[in-house]
This record gives sequence, structure tokens and C-alpha cells, in this order.
Amino acid sequence: MCGPEALRQLRRDPVLQAVIRRIGPCTLRPVRREPYEALVRAIAHQQVHGRAAEAILGRFVALYPGHEFPPATLVLDTPVEALRGCGLSGSKVAAIRDIAEKAVGGLVPTRRVAARIPDEALIERLCAIRGVGRWTVEMLLIFTLGRRDVLPVDDFGVREGFRVATGAAAQLKPKELAAIGEAWAPFRSIAAWYLWRAADAAKASTYKPQ
Repeated sequence: MCGPEALRQLRRDPVLQAVIRRIGPCTLRPVRREPYEALVRAIAHQQVHGRAAEAILGRFVALYPGHEFPPATLVLDTPVEALRGCGLSGSKVAAIRDIAEKAVGGLVPTRRVAARIPDEALIERLCAIRGVGRWTVEMLLIFTLGRRDVLPVDDFGVREGFRVATGAAAQLKPKELAAIGEAWAPFRSIAAWYLWRAADAAKASTYKPQ
């Protein structure tokens, strides 16, 4: 995703140039999953610590022996009580069942079909699913489908990374960062990745803006 052309473009911005110099090579690599699976995993991770979410997902997958990930049709045939027994809340069970239903019905596209759908069209389409918002679809676009030009300005970490990189006292509003980020097109996903890393490094006290 992050080739020489992307770095040349992003280094034209003095803020990102400094971030890239400090963070080093971009290691962003999408995980090749079907959108259905990525959305179910995203729901399981909502408002839960990462390890706890993975434990819940492990119990969920274990309900379906012989499957690397539970097919949507089987999820719809599973009693709600069994899904709740994995540690999923009632609202998450409802969201996962809606994702499964929409996958069977075709609203959630296969990876192959999704490749032909523009970013904003896919966001609008998938936000019709219970529990799925714009941020969730943006994460799908970046980390599952490998789209290079997505800037999730509602993400705290992205805005915090920009604040850290500029040494500002407060984060920009989403619309303000979106306006600045227009200059990073068509590689805004890579810019977001660098801003996430800047925020992470600041937490570890290893990143200091000039």
C-alpha cells in the first residue's frame, strides 16, 4: 500500500515529513478477509478490550466446528442464547445477526464485488446495517480492502497524532483535519497510519515534535 509515490506525496507536507522521518517505514498491510467477517469482528471489538474481544470471537468461532469463520447462514440458524453464551451483549448479537442477514441478502458484498464499489458508496451502503457506522466501514476500507485514500477524521487517534505532530494544545475538529488532509490525496490511508503511529509513540514518550 505504501510505495515510493505515496511517500513522495506525503513528504510534501512538512508535518507528515517529520512524522515519516521519526516513525520510519510504513508497515500497513491489509488482512485479506471477506467484508462480512471483518464487520462481525469489528462489532465484537466495539467497546471491549482487544484481548477480551478475541476471547469472545474464539468462543464464537468454536460454535461452528470445521469452519475457519462461521458462515452467515449458520449464524442465522444459531439460537440467540448460544451467541450470548460467547460473551456477546444483546445489542452485539442483534448487530451480528443483521450483518449475517445482510450478507445472505447481498447488501454486504463479497470482497470481489466490494472491489468495484467506490469508498463513499460502500460507506453509505454498509451504514444501513445495525451497529455499523462510518468509522467501522472506514476501518474495513483501510485494513481489509486496502483502500489507499481514506482519512477517518472522526478517529481520536488520527486527530491526536496530528495534534502531537504539530505540538498543538488541542485536537483539530474533524472538518478542519479533513480540509488539511485533502492535500494528502490519493494516499490519505497511509497518512492516517502515520498519524496513528505518532499518537502511539507519544503515549510511549518516544515521539517529540520539533
